Amino acid sequence: MGNLFGRKRRSRVTEQDKAVLQLKQQRDKLRQYQRRLHLQLERERAVARQLLRDGKKEKALFLLKKKRYQEQLLDKTETQISNLERMVQDIEFAQIEMKVIEGLKIGNECLNKMHQVMSIEEVERIIDETQDAVEYQRQIDEMVAGSFTEEDEDAILEELNAITQEQIELPEVPTEPLPEEKIPEASPVKVRPKPELVAAS
Repeated sequence: MGNLFGRKRRSRVTEQDKAVLQLKQQRDKLRQYQRRLHLQLERERAVARQLLRDGKKEKALFLLKKKRYQEQLLDKTETQISNLERMVQDIEFAQIEMKVIEGLKIGNECLNKMHQVMSIEEVERIIDETQDAVEYQRQIDEMVAGSFTEEDEDAILEELNAITQEQIELPEVPTEPLPEEKIPEASPVKVRPKPELVAAS
């Protein structure tokens, strides 16, 4: 049916991912080759022993030379595997570095947009306006505080003290005894007999 709505789906696999995968596949093939060589070397050593027992020294010597050559190949494959693994690590680290750089780039763009919205001149203007408002308020406070004389200040403080020390006036307690009230006698409560329950037949 194809892709819905005719859109092509972008693959998340990058060229670097493909390169890493190929390098890992090559490394795995080399390791399989190493295992085969190890098995072959053990077999040839066993065959060389058998040839020496049978008195076929020349054939055993030829087989040991072949074995020595294969051991050299084994060493080379080990070096190649190390190179492949180092290459994989380098590519993976480079991918991490690219993500970090991409993150820094996005952060930089975001900061630049914020700086465009809030320029240095705008910040300076806001700070100046704030300082002007603070100065204006200080002048108002000084005018209000400066309009009272020392006597006014003392009178204000005295009034404040009087208010805080003022007691709340409570109503006077009555001195005459309270009149006694007669409590009406309660009429007896009539108890009605409970109806008897009859079992259903």
